[in-house]
Amino acid sequence: MNIIKNVDALKEIQKLDDESIDLIVVDPPYGLGKDYGNDSDKMPEKDFLEWNEKWLLSIIPKLKKSGSLYIFTTWRYSPEIFVFLKKHMIMLNEIIWDRRVPSMGGSTRRFSSVHDTIGFFAKTSKHYFDLDSIRIPYDAETKKARSRSIFVGKKWLELGYNPKDLWSVSRLHRIHAQRENHPTQKPVEIIERMIKASCPPNGIVLDPFAGSGTTVEACINTNRQYIAYEINKDYYQIIKDREKRCMKKPTNLDLFKSLKLNI
Repeated sequence: MNIIKNVDALKEIQKLDDESIDLIVVDPPYGLGKDYGNDSDKMPEKDFLEWNEKWLLSIIPKLKKSGSLYIFTTWRYSPEIFVFLKKHMIMLNEIIWDRRVPSMGGSTRRFSSVHDTIGFFAKTSKHYFDLDSIRIPYDAETKKARSRSIFVGKKWLELGYNPKDLWSVSRLHRIHAQRENHPTQKPVEIIERMIKASCPPNGIVLDPFAGSGTTVEACINTNRQYIAYEINKDYYQIIKDREKRCMKKPTNLDLFKSLKLNI
């Protein structure tokens, strides 16, 4: 089941079966007045928060009992959105994405904002979470420092440590090769981490505001199924083109087969 539709997510979500989705990765408008080819990011604050509550209430029932949700937002509205979500789900983390913004310009009346906020929520306490797939390996020097007998053979030392709730990943600048014509494109590295951790292999990931198609690419790279909705026709075409390019990339299985042929 791999689906990409040029539709209004609020209308299309209703057609999904309840408890059919393993993971929802959602990067909705932030309410900051950005231009997405429509007025979706230019609503008054009250209307914007009510709109968020409406689509969240429609989407939560679609998650399996083992399902999870990651939502990107801004510090301006994350308190209201997280408080609302905590009434319906279990909050597991507030993740801070450090965008590695260079120290240039910015406000002179307050500290410069250089991060996005990500809420990580689960449908139930029995949510799927594969820590081993996202562990970060220790460097050789650190492993050597942990060479005491009580550490020998420890899984955490051999496989690596649990990523923290501060993710330092550069935003995509215009010069980046993977940059699409979209104002708020997310790095595929971040979405892949979410998918590996919170969606079982061959599980289904839903992205109701698919934007530039990063979730689609991440699903293809990690062998997960995807359902992606995007209301903007131009962005929808970007997603379709990106999907085609990703499908042409060699997979690990293709590389393995080629190696066997060369032996």
